[in-house]
Amino acid sequence: MTIDRSLIPEGARVLCAVSGGADSMCLLHWLKNQPDLTVFAAHYEHGIRGEEALRDAAFVRNWCEKNDIPCTVEHGDVPACAKENGLGLEEAARTLRYAFLHREAERLHCDVIATAHNADDNAETLLLNLVRGAGGAGLSGIPPVSGKLRRPLLGCTREEILSYLRAQQIPFVEDSSNLSDDYRRNRLRHQVVPVLRELNPRFSEAVLRTARLLRQDEEYLQQQARAFLDTLPERDSIPTGELLSLHPALSSRVLRLFCRQALPMVHVERTLAFCGEEGLGFLDLPGLRLRREQGKLFLDEGETESLPRRVLAANTRLSIPEAGLVLSCRETVYRGEIYDLFKSYLFKTANICGTLYCTGRLPGDRYHPQGRGCGKSLHDLFRDAGLTQRERDLIPVLRDEKGILAVLGFPADERVKPEIGDPCLEIRVIIEK
Repeated sequence: MTIDRSLIPEGARVLCAVSGGADSMCLLHWLKNQPDLTVFAAHYEHGIRGEEALRDAAFVRNWCEKNDIPCTVEHGDVPACAKENGLGLEEAARTLRYAFLHREAERLHCDVIATAHNADDNAETLLLNLVRGAGGAGLSGIPPVSGKLRRPLLGCTREEILSYLRAQQIPFVEDSSNLSDDYRRNRLRHQVVPVLRELNPRFSEAVLRTARLLRQDEEYLQQQARAFLDTLPERDSIPTGELLSLHPALSSRVLRLFCRQALPMVHVERTLAFCGEEGLGFLDLPGLRLRREQGKLFLDEGETESLPRRVLAANTRLSIPEAGLVLSCRETVYRGEIYDLFKSYLFKTANICGTLYCTGRLPGDRYHPQGRGCGKSLHDLFRDAGLTQRERDLIPVLRDEKGILAVLGFPADERVKPEIGDPCLEIRVIIEK
């Protein structure tokens, strides 16, 4: 039997997940006999199988006590969790069990969590994923390492594990639910896998080899997808033309990395079709909104925070945190100085009508930029500047009771253009660091 010791660091503190079944008892016994390891056991009772489950918990606790292994047993209520969260029993059980294991590992300062998944489990997982139409990641089977999780028995068959237990005279308990065909995995195990073993007696090992090869391919394609994203000058968007020019094996992975979630293939295909269209557009997917704008794909992570109305008084400073700016306002007299264009503004005081304040853009906004000789709508101004919708929402607009005085990053309005000697308000734009 080949157990992968390289997955467990030397001198590690190891939390072993123990159900009491053959696989986990094999793993726990093997770990206990590694002299450099500090081993703890953890058993989660799901609240599904009644007295039989309580029997299993007592068995694990007693065996650990006899063998001087610290053991924690936690009792859960999987049926209640499944009902409250709309989950199947298997998914709810897995969620609660792994949450318990990670909590316990943190409490005990364990370096790794060891689980007893074996080669037969891996073959069944790959077949189940094949049935649902999984891609390379799903057909890579159960990974040997996943965060703190380690699976050193992944190269061992169930028969090899039983032989080890017989040789070492290690007891274990049987879960009666494993005999029922009510679960998909059990039906596969009892009805499909025996036929495949008739075709190839070393079926589990063959699947393990296939999964390993597919995992290598998947790792390489993921690296290529990350490399593509790393070459983009802007991390918050993807040029749609470049995305569509990629091989489908890469474009699908680029999208999943960009969206930071496991998009089903149907949603990948919808997104790529969406990228092939033109103009401003939005695509809503479960838990996700994408925006197509100016030949780029953006991830909309919620509503853009609009700029509220804020009063800007003379000889004060006004913070605009949404835009990362501070406006400094002081009274002065214009003496013909040349200012850093669009980072400082001079407004003729006599032509300011009422209160000076700052807002975001508003529907129908237009003004007369100095030097343009005509009025201009903010819609046209921003479009000509090539600004995205988010950038447009975050541009501060200075106004008085009569209208726009300036749009930050663009000229001030003709109405407040000063002459030499005019009393003015000087507005300086300071970028917050």
